[in-house]
Amino acid sequence: MVSSLHGVSAVMQLGVAAVAVLAGTLLQLQQPRLLAPPERQALLAAALLLLLAWGGGQTRWIWRVCSRWPQRLGVIALVPAALLLTDLRAEAGLRDRLDPALQDRLVQVEGVIVGLPVWREGAWRGQIAVERAGWPGTLSGAHAADAPEPARLVLPRRLQVFWGESGLSGPPPRAGAPRAGQRWRLALRLRPVEAPAPLHGPDLALRALEEGLGGQGRVVQRSGVAADRPVLLGETGQARIDRWRQDRREHLFAVLGERPAAGVIAGLSLGDQSAIEREDWALFRLAGLSHLMAISGLHVTMFAWLAGGLIALLWRHGPWPGLMLRCPAPRAARLGGVLAALGYALLSGWGVPAQRTVLMLATVALLREGARDWPMPRLLALVAAVVALADPWALLQPGFWLSFVAVALLIASEPPGARMRTRPAQPLGGAWLRESLRALLRSQWVATLGLAPWTLLFFQQIALVGLPANLVAIPLITLVVTPLALLGLLLEPLWLPAVWAIDLLRLMLAPLLAWPGAAWSPAAAPVWAQALGLAAAVLLTLPWPWALRLLAVPMLLPLLWPALVRPPPGHFELIVPDVGQGHAVLVRTAGHDLLHDTGPAYGRQGEAGDAGERVLLPLLRRLGVRELDHLVLSHRDSDHSGGAASLLAALPVRLMHSSLEPGHALRDRLAGVPHQPCQAGLRWARDGVEFEFLHPTAAALARTGPERPGSNALSCVLRVAGGGRVALLTGDIGQAQELMLVLRQSGRLRADVMQVPHHGSASSSSLQFVNSVTPGWAIVQAGRFNPHGHPAVAVVQRLQSRGTEVIHVNRCGAWHWYGANASAWCEQDDRIRYWHLPLSPDDRP
Repeated sequence: MVSSLHGVSAVMQLGVAAVAVLAGTLLQLQQPRLLAPPERQALLAAALLLLLAWGGGQTRWIWRVCSRWPQRLGVIALVPAALLLTDLRAEAGLRDRLDPALQDRLVQVEGVIVGLPVWREGAWRGQIAVERAGWPGTLSGAHAADAPEPARLVLPRRLQVFWGESGLSGPPPRAGAPRAGQRWRLALRLRPVEAPAPLHGPDLALRALEEGLGGQGRVVQRSGVAADRPVLLGETGQARIDRWRQDRREHLFAVLGERPAAGVIAGLSLGDQSAIEREDWALFRLAGLSHLMAISGLHVTMFAWLAGGLIALLWRHGPWPGLMLRCPAPRAARLGGVLAALGYALLSGWGVPAQRTVLMLATVALLREGARDWPMPRLLALVAAVVALADPWALLQPGFWLSFVAVALLIASEPPGARMRTRPAQPLGGAWLRESLRALLRSQWVATLGLAPWTLLFFQQIALVGLPANLVAIPLITLVVTPLALLGLLLEPLWLPAVWAIDLLRLMLAPLLAWPGAAWSPAAAPVWAQALGLAAAVLLTLPWPWALRLLAVPMLLPLLWPALVRPPPGHFELIVPDVGQGHAVLVRTAGHDLLHDTGPAYGRQGEAGDAGERVLLPLLRRLGVRELDHLVLSHRDSDHSGGAASLLAALPVRLMHSSLEPGHALRDRLAGVPHQPCQAGLRWARDGVEFEFLHPTAAALARTGPERPGSNALSCVLRVAGGGRVALLTGDIGQAQELMLVLRQSGRLRADVMQVPHHGSASSSSLQFVNSVTPGWAIVQAGRFNPHGHPAVAVVQRLQSRGTEVIHVNRCGAWHWYGANASAWCEQDDRIRYWHLPLSPDDRP
């Protein structure tokens, strides 16, 4: 009896210790900066003192009998210890970042291609493990005369490499393609990991830290410079698994051709998510099936479960009874399942989610070896703590929380005593099928209802057709498509039935997705409404009478239908998000929304996608914007119109204004959307706010051929006025166009807020124009590491000398200006974390 009590006490202590580790790790992840040396010393001293007090208490029988404080002190010590450990690991990761002094410098690098190179949007994207680095010519012996003295450079251990001309289309070229395990000498133009501020999209800086990427480089091949020529130095024998994956991927596409399902099969079998088409991702996201189409914890766990069940069956009925005496079938199944999960994770590229899943399965298997019945809440806490120690940044990933919350809700929703009841094994048949179907329905109902608030919290969208879609897709994908895709790596004809199954899934999803209310994207709710919604989801899944559960429904309403905060009639507000080297400004009135430009395409900035998909759509969903009343594309340049295609595919637009010439691709795509040229003099009013285009003239827009002005000169200049406040959005006009505006519109240029023309280029913001506008705020939208030197120092000084506050949006995240009281604030102030690029006091907006 005493031994049993000691066992229970030990289990409880381990559970509480796990919670302490999680608390310390989460606390560190909320810090805007790393700890200073004195702070680390203080934390270390606190942890040691608590441990000493705990150790001293353990030696005194009075403490053990009369108090639990020794145990508590030992657990409390884990909080500063976990915080300190995570901080030290973070410092090591940040030290492996690219030196800012090497930004945009051309260097020569020798290294090995690791991972799976992918062909996307006309360029190879992959990773290189750096072995040597130097200035151009120093590694090949052709040192340039104007280069610094030969020296070995210190670069991050791993770089993201982009090889080719982004924006091209067509299949990947076979000749000269990089392959995993090859050693190359490359001339790279280096850049830090650049990403817009992570307010409304994925946090790419966090992803780079978690994956160990310290920077990125684009392969440069200058004409006539022999040292720039990429040189294959040979095969290394490294990355053999990735090399095999690359060979099988090429063979898969050779066998299946251009079938859309080929990308899904490559994603499920080889972990190549880039092979899945954007249209397919949009389809699966709308149906709530994204988690099934990437190798995630679900796939690895299901594979381990199937492998463990098969091993247990063979172990019990195989011709080796002696083995079962030495190693019982449950133990063999656990070990075999973990090894199978490890193999699948390696086959899929050993991605971070797969690593976490293997670690979790191994932890559970190890804990089960103790022949002790671990309470599930404590087991979950221990597994989460192990994951936090191995990968602390996993605690900021939606997948981590969705997985653990789903398991916790399934456990909490079981009827009282359900886990204690034992049922006799049922033979395969009608009763077994009914029981399995009942379990599937229950688990899907609990997961759909219980995870809906979490899905809204992370993705600002829930699939209302997710329950029926998952009921069809989970068995089909996990039990049919994935096994066939994996077996097809060894027996190619099995890929064809997998294609048929995926096509069948599309047919079954079509009527669901045709429903207008297939997905729901409410505006972001306040924190109190989010907490209330999470609590309501738990109450709805508890095994209580439905009369009690339904009392939680009103608690969901503030989350599903939050109050929308908009300017009062006659006033307007501006929201200026960080889109990188590009321009996008959202203008909101009491009941209408106008977007001025859509930001850049990111193909040349190191990442696939565009600002419309990655920044603007999440922002608009968070604000509850379901359609745009006006879309202005100031001119054709991709840094202003690059996000339009993604935006138009996901959001209705009532009216578009632009300076695009007839026949432009975007004009053709918008054949069903009314279009008006943004010619000077066009004006309208919405909710008491006046809008007017000041430039370009109708004559300039009518010119064609060589006489047509350049795209920057045709930028749509929009004046917004309401409540006695004025904003001026200028696009990329130059000094010639500024002078024309001063001569024609001098009395109408004065504004409270001005978008600095052409990202702050020295060719814009002339003295006459600045004096005519005299803005209180001047907003600069430019990429943090742009190669153009935007904004020019002279332009910033010219504005500041007139009392204008210059807002660098790339240091802000999203800048808000509220016209009703002329107040402004920076949204990122309370969201900066230490893995984002550091900001000095002088860099504050």
